[in-house]
Amino acid sequence: MGKNKQELYSVTEWSDVITLTVSERHPVLTVSPSWLSPGASVTLNCDVEHPSAGWSFYWYKVIKQEINRLYKYELLPGSISGTAQDSYIIHGQTHTAGYVCRAGRGDPEYHTDHSQPKFVWSADLNSAASLTVSPNRVQHFIYDSVTLNCSGNSSQWRVMTFTQHGYLRKCGDLGIMTESTCNLRWFQDTVSWCESESGQFSNGINITASYTDVILLSPVHPVNEGDSVALGCKLRTGNFNSTVAFYKNGKLIQNDDREKLNIPAVSKSDEGFYKCDYSGHESPESWMSVKGSRSSLSVSLITGLVSGMSLILLLSLLLCCWHKKSKGDLFIYFYFIY
Repeated sequence: MGKNKQELYSVTEWSDVITLTVSERHPVLTVSPSWLSPGASVTLNCDVEHPSAGWSFYWYKVIKQEINRLYKYELLPGSISGTAQDSYIIHGQTHTAGYVCRAGRGDPEYHTDHSQPKFVWSADLNSAASLTVSPNRVQHFIYDSVTLNCSGNSSQWRVMTFTQHGYLRKCGDLGIMTESTCNLRWFQDTVSWCESESGQFSNGINITASYTDVILLSPVHPVNEGDSVALGCKLRTGNFNSTVAFYKNGKLIQNDDREKLNIPAVSKSDEGFYKCDYSGHESPESWMSVKGSRSSLSVSLITGLVSGMSLILLLSLLLCCWHKKSKGDLFIYFYFIY
């Protein structure tokens, strides 16, 4: 006897609803230091959202493509198969450069998205291009007219900016770009630099947009040891009619009626964060960088060469005297004065 179609299968009630969430892991790249001393080592760290064993990390340098002017990522040496460590050290970094990372695990390997680019900036002017700012200072009032200009060994440059919120933008998005010059119409705290079509980078400069009534006048580029430097304090409107205070790393170093802090011969110990205060109105802080002068490097090199030659001559003389002494011909005593 056959069965009815309704008896061939049965249907249960619906289960409870559950939500399945697939989370993409976006690694976060950090760089240290973000501002270079020439030839310094740079450490990259790649952090995933939920770190656990089994991750491999891949490290890339940001390269600008000439055709579409977009960026591409080029694997760094030793990173083709990934690294077990979530950090990567770059030795001898001398110029501005951008980096990204990503992570992967499993078999077959699942890869995260690339991190947001992070840049390491060099303030050194001895590069393929140089970026200058007018007015020539770090801090500017929010409605100031500011001009950035690129110059170098390439016919075409563009000014790039990295904002305080971590966005990479063309300078033309914040103003008007004419050939290699960018006139900012509105801006925020940024680091700016020049890029050529062949992917060369210039020095980087800090630009601070201030909403305060007072700004600090400080050099944009690093100053050489031995140079004289004058830091100033500037009001948005009006003139100073009482004392002006200057601070270094939060410590008061001058408090009188002078509008400038004069440093006649800068040394490495003068490097630090500076700000000024007038009638309770403080400027933002700005970092003043100091680098060794070429003259001091030359003196050190010459001193080293002279010392080395003196040591060689002294050893030769000692060897000669020892040889003569062994034959009973000559005795010489040396007195070393410390």
